[in-house]
Amino acid sequence: MRGIWTVLVLLLAASGVRAADFDPATIEAARKEGVAVWYTGLIVNQIARPMAEAFEARFPGIKVQYSRASNTDTTVKLLTEARAKRMQADVVDVTSGIHALTDAKLLASYKAKAVARYSDILKDKDGYWTASNLYFVTVAYNTDLVKEPPRSFADLLDPRWKGRMAWTSELAVQGAPGFIHNILTVMGQDKGMAYLKQFAGQAPVSVAASPRAVLDQTIAGEYALGLMMYNHHIAISAGQGAPIAAAPIEPLVALFSMIGILKDAPHPNAGRLLLEYILSDEGQKVMAANDYLPAHPDIPARIPQLKPEAGHFAVNYISPDMTKDDLTKWISIYREVFR
Repeated sequence: MRGIWTVLVLLLAASGVRAADFDPATIEAARKEGVAVWYTGLIVNQIARPMAEAFEARFPGIKVQYSRASNTDTTVKLLTEARAKRMQADVVDVTSGIHALTDAKLLASYKAKAVARYSDILKDKDGYWTASNLYFVTVAYNTDLVKEPPRSFADLLDPRWKGRMAWTSELAVQGAPGFIHNILTVMGQDKGMAYLKQFAGQAPVSVAASPRAVLDQTIAGEYALGLMMYNHHIAISAGQGAPIAAAPIEPLVALFSMIGILKDAPHPNAGRLLLEYILSDEGQKVMAANDYLPAHPDIPARIPQLKPEAGHFAVNYISPDMTKDDLTKWISIYREVFR
C-alpha cells in the first residue's frame, strides 16, 4: 500500500496539478512558520503519516507534526491548552466532540477552496469544520468461524450469536449509541425499543478498545461478529489476507471526521495550508490511495463500492447536530437496556 500512495505523491508533485488551488502568499507565509501541528484521531500508519508525508513532498520546507488520540482525549487536551493560553495545535479533526470546541470558541471560521464542492451535510455553514473523510459502519464477521453471516437486524437475534458479538465500549456514535439511534430510526420508538431489549439478551460484549481493535480481535477469532465496524477497515484487513468480511445490514450508520483550524493556532498559515491540502483533490486522492473514504464528492474510493453511490447501499447519516442533541439520550437508553 505504501508504494501506491508514494507513486501518487510523486506524480502530483511533479505535475503541479491544480497549483492554483493553493494561494502562493499562504505557501510563502507557511514556509516561514516551517511547521503545522495536527491533532488527529486518524490512525497514524494507515493515513496520518501518509497524508503528512504527501503534504511535505508537495510543500518542501513545511513539516507536519501530528499527535493521535481519541476524540475525548483530544477535546480535553485542547480545552486544557486554551485555559492555560498555550495552544499547541493548528489543525484538529474529531468524529465527535466538535460542539465542545465550537462552544468554547476554540475554532476559527475558515472555508477552504475545495469546500464549495462538498455537500451541505459535510460542512459547517459558518466554516468551523468540514468533513475530511467518511465512515460507514456495519457488521464484520470472521470467515473462519462463520459460514452463514447475518443479513438483517432480525438475524442478529439468532441464539447462535449470543455472547459471540462485540463492539467498542466507547459511548459514541461509532459504538452502541449509534446502533441504538439506527434501530430507533429504522423501526420507530416502540418496535425499536422492543428490539433493543431482545438484542441486549444476546449479551454483546463491550470491549474497552477502539473499533479498529475490536475488529482485530474479531479477526483473531475472539468473537464471531464485530458490530459497528468501519467498512474500509474491513476492506483493508481482508485485502491483507485476514479472515474477515462485511455483512452489510442496511441502513449502515454513516458519520465523518470533521477537520478545522484552531483560532489561536501558533502557525496559522501552515495550518490553513494543511487544511486546504487535506480537503483538496490532491489530499483526498491520498485518502483514497490509502483505503480511506474521501469526503470530496468528485474523488472515488479506491474500492468504489465502499461508498453508497457505487456500493448501492442505504445509509443513515448521524450529523454533528444530531449528536449534540441526542447522544445523551442514546447513552441513557444503552445504560437502561444493556447494563
